[in-house]
Amino acid sequence: MSAPARAAMPAEHRQVIVASSIGALFEWYDFYLFGVLAPVFAQAFFAQAGEHAALATTLLAFAAGFLVRPVGALLFGRLGDLIGRKYTFLVTLVLMGGATFVIGLLPGYDTIGAAAPALLVLLRLLQGLAIGGEYGGVATYVAEHAPRDRRGLYTGWVQTTASLGLLLALVASIGLRSVLGDEAFAAWGWRLPFLASLALLVVGIWVRLRLRESPLYLELKRSGGASRRPLTEAFGHWRNLRQVLIALFGLVAAQAVVWYTGQFEALFFLTITLKVPETSAALLLGAALLLASPLFVLFGAWSDRIGRKPIILTGCVLAAASWLPLFGALAEAANPALVAAQRRVAVQLQAAPQDCTWRLVARDTACTKVQRLLQQRSVHHSRLDAPGPAVLTIAGTRIEIEGDEALWRQRIDAALDAAGYPRHADPARIAHAKVVAILFVLVAFVAMVYGPLAATLVEMFPTRVRCSSVSLPYHLGNGWFGGLVPSTVLAVSAHSGSVADGLWVPIGVTLASVAIGLVFLRESRGAPL
Repeated sequence: MSAPARAAMPAEHRQVIVASSIGALFEWYDFYLFGVLAPVFAQAFFAQAGEHAALATTLLAFAAGFLVRPVGALLFGRLGDLIGRKYTFLVTLVLMGGATFVIGLLPGYDTIGAAAPALLVLLRLLQGLAIGGEYGGVATYVAEHAPRDRRGLYTGWVQTTASLGLLLALVASIGLRSVLGDEAFAAWGWRLPFLASLALLVVGIWVRLRLRESPLYLELKRSGGASRRPLTEAFGHWRNLRQVLIALFGLVAAQAVVWYTGQFEALFFLTITLKVPETSAALLLGAALLLASPLFVLFGAWSDRIGRKPIILTGCVLAAASWLPLFGALAEAANPALVAAQRRVAVQLQAAPQDCTWRLVARDTACTKVQRLLQQRSVHHSRLDAPGPAVLTIAGTRIEIEGDEALWRQRIDAALDAAGYPRHADPARIAHAKVVAILFVLVAFVAMVYGPLAATLVEMFPTRVRCSSVSLPYHLGNGWFGGLVPSTVLAVSAHSGSVADGLWVPIGVTLASVAIGLVFLRESRGAPL
């Protein structure tokens, strides 16, 4: 059938897509504000960890919201199958908006001490619970309204909301920084985007209250076929559990890593590794997200024609194969002086091997302290295992890591300055158009993988347990595989001495997931619901 002959989308369906997407957009905005403002949180809540460990600690707090997402998926997925899709994602919206608003009111470490970071992590966990219940309900709700041949198109609009939520968080941060200035924003202005979530919450509740329940779910209720024990049916019966495992390891694990590497890791790479000013990095990524956002709908619609599996798995392979060259090109475009220093300056850390044992959260030894300092300056270095005190050699300058810590830190910084390692990216040498183009390609791979995902997951499971079955693998994959990407990349890079080595973690996870998907994942396009 030719495209012009296809019937126009009914007004009721447009309302379903718009209202569902607006609510999801607001929830993703709330969830990702934390990551966008990670450097601010590092100073306001985790400064007691020390200058060099504060950001790493903040990233772990950021990851806490991801770790708890599967719990939210189980809790709210069960409610979605028991009482309905509409009311469940109303509850998640209220929980997310409330937790985000309270973060905006939370006193910092200077005011209430250790209670501040503890309460922040608690609120972050509540955010994780809420987002854990959001996605499965919304994806299921929209897909259950869609015609069989347009599920990818309908759910593709929902798939734009995660990236647009990140874009909205970036815009809020950029706008307030430009109006208030960096000093006022760091002191109190960062609270305003969190407080604004109260207004977004009111709008989200209003638009979602106007929706009707999913027709498939209502039909199931009327016929008496709704599940009374959705978690038992979803995960206690091998036939459905097998599909859950395939969805997790053969589909969502790769999708999650592609999403977080192509967007959040790219942002952290620009700001933390390449030393691009936060506002500039946010503008560059925001431009790429704005340009690439239509691709989520395009790939969703395309999957209605040629299938979900080939688009998703091809996108995963292309992303994994291109990350090393793309991040290398990003470094050249954003901070060429840093890349030149990494290639030219020989840096070697000599230390006892037991002091440099790899840990995700490193214990404080002379070796790990130097590693964090070198990572903060984005220094490539080699390591030599040898007994005795740690010694760092920078372009022939030997620095013994013992005695007064402040003194040897000053000597390291002075030697790196003399060797040509820049402390910040030179704004005049940032190739803005090239950076945006590279970021656009990274986000395009995200759209290729993520655009058809909701339709794929919904088509894999029966209506009786669809909310539970979709939610758990999605949030296990995105919460544990994807959400840990920034912290893991940071830890691996610090230990290895190369800022690029951390990328082998997402590359390995993605390719392993693709291999499982090629064997076990079946094409689901057009499957009856």
